[in-house]
Amino acid sequence: MKYWIVTFGCAANEADSERIARYYEARGYTKARSIRSADDVVINTCMIRQKAEDRVYGLVYNLSLAKKKGRKLKIVVTGCMVGMAAREKTGKMLTLLKKKMPSVDEFLPIEEVGFDHAPIRTDKDHALVLITNGCNNFCTFCVVPITRGREVSRPFEDILLECRTVAIQGMSYVTLVGQNVNSYGADFASQSVIPATEPGSSRFKSDRFRVKPGMEKKVTYVKHLGRLRIPTLFPHLLEEVCRIDGLKLIDFISSNPWDFSDELIGVIASNAKISRHIHLPVQSGDTEVLRRMNRWYTREEYLTLVKKLREHVPGVTLSTDIIVGFCGETVDQFENTVALAKKVGFTKAYVAMYSDRPHTSAHKVYSDDVPHAEKKRRWQILEELINKTNLRNGTYS
Repeated sequence: MKYWIVTFGCAANEADSERIARYYEARGYTKARSIRSADDVVINTCMIRQKAEDRVYGLVYNLSLAKKKGRKLKIVVTGCMVGMAAREKTGKMLTLLKKKMPSVDEFLPIEEVGFDHAPIRTDKDHALVLITNGCNNFCTFCVVPITRGREVSRPFEDILLECRTVAIQGMSYVTLVGQNVNSYGADFASQSVIPATEPGSSRFKSDRFRVKPGMEKKVTYVKHLGRLRIPTLFPHLLEEVCRIDGLKLIDFISSNPWDFSDELIGVIASNAKISRHIHLPVQSGDTEVLRRMNRWYTREEYLTLVKKLREHVPGVTLSTDIIVGFCGETVDQFENTVALAKKVGFTKAYVAMYSDRPHTSAHKVYSDDVPHAEKKRRWQILEELINKTNLRNGTYS
């Protein structure tokens, strides 16, 4: 029996697909030469945009035509679409998926794959290592907290073991992956038996976390809105990964601006192994739009963080995510995004036209009122300003 995996979406989905491959091979399958020769086709789905969802429906439809022509084929759908359906308690979402894709033989929740199977990596030098799954931030436009659930951090030692293993296997480049790597370990902070003494951290049980007997790490508390709110172990995790022999380049994706701590900047600055390119999603350059997006920073705070990074990490370059045409975005508010992009000088931007997503707060509260033609115009302006200009100048990264 042969399998083939088609992956849509982000680095987290790519990392999931590597574990799905091992999941199949543990059951005696081998990888097919192409999708045409596979007995099982596994589609790892994304729901971040309607376009990604439509591509899944299109692929399933084409595979269903092959089944109708007599091909013996099992179609398996997993990933974010199934994650959302599994978390929708009424069962209506799963019923709808089955109605839209009647030829699908199995809807596989990614949690059933788990971390028991070591990933099969196709890149011989670069390893994606998942450190968290899910997200607690609930940006109004985003379905990730619904498709992947609340944020869960992998055990500290499990991550280090995986990183040591890939180094032993000869890989020198590791990317730590999470929906928001900065908050790694926030769910551990209340588990330690070590009393909290950090001023302002009384809502948490500890300011030190016992990773294992004999190893304790100080919890970093990120100050936000005037209070120490967000506990994280990410700076310590990053530091420990840097100590692994054989690893020459360490990267991470993705990080949110509002909990990018001074401690994290210090770790990056003091470790030459860590990439000098940082992906720092801004989404909008207008403070009012950011507020409607439930992004916990202002335009000015984002620019302050950029300035701080450039002061402490010489040669740092930045890429970003930007959404154009979000609910109620005026021309002037879009121009604020253009001005911010010019000021920062991003080397790359993933620019997306706002896509209304079911079950998000924006879908429930706001109106998708920017015409598609205007979204496309704004998209083209930023694409030309950032991506095409950098391609011509040879600075696109």
